Amino acid sequence: MANVLFLVGSLRNGSFNHQMAQKAEELLKEKATVTYLDYSQVPVFNQDLETSVHPAIAAARKAVEEADAIWIFSPVYNYGIPGPVKNVLDWLSRALDLSNPKGPSILQDKLITVSAVANGGHEPLFAAYHALLPFIRTQVVGEFTGSPINPEAWGTGQLVLSEETTAQLTKQAADLLAAIQ
Repeated sequence: MANVLFLVGSLRNGSFNHQMAQKAEELLKEKATVTYLDYSQVPVFNQDLETSVHPAIAAARKAVEEADAIWIFSPVYNYGIPGPVKNVLDWLSRALDLSNPKGPSILQDKLITVSAVANGGHEPLFAAYHALLPFIRTQVVGEFTGSPINPEAWGTGQLVLSEETTAQLTKQAADLLAAIQ
């Protein structure tokens, strides 16, 4: 069974992107094992912290190493990638052998796809991921899925995905599983 690592771009409990991730997890049920990357203790990137490897970085690398693919669920922060997500990707994209900065990272050739919940701004966010992910030598899989936030969610805290978004997520899950095979 495939192992898919979810990276939820909002650390907020009950975030809309976490709710979308839970829907994707349901879609992968019995087809893949899903784990969530805990990057809450990853420090701000600083080359001075690369030796010895910070425990939070070591744990993140281990989670990535064990995964067949990564699925990022990203909010849109000022039309771009959230700082904490960019930070963890910066750490993970660093060469494993520090004496060879152009050497492979733990992300080398890792399959990655992205989904986002936000009110508008998906296109600039997706463009940023489409620029970043190949640059850090990952393999982008499938079409990205974007969903608006249903208006009542601001009061209820409950994201409701449209049938169209659910269909897009279903296709995205299928594309990711096919790429793993």
